[in-house]
Amino acid sequence: MSESISIDDFKKVEIKIGEIISAERIEGSDKLLKLKVNFGTEERQVLSGIAAYFADPAELVGKRVAFATNLAPRMMMGLESQAMILASGGGDEPLALLTSAAAPGSAIR
Repeated sequence: MSESISIDDFKKVEIKIGEIISAERIEGSDKLLKLKVNFGTEERQVLSGIAAYFADPAELVGKRVAFATNLAPRMMMGLESQAMILASGGGDEPLALLTSAAAPGSAIR
């Protein structure tokens, strides 16, 4: 079991619904996809190591998925990732994105 955190620590994580408006492979990487995501009032670029789970990245377009949006930006393969997609599984398990019918920008509380 992981180390416990306080509710105050958890409240620091901003989780919002984003609608994926484009998805493409990153040249030179077998793992990363570059996503353009609409968060209602803004668009962000998100890099995610989920390429192995999607033969055609275009199948992600239109999906509304939960993202952690207040992480510090991170550089990968010379590109900046401005959020982190939330999913379960991976590795030997099927990957399941945390999807929602809520509007882009909706906060998860």
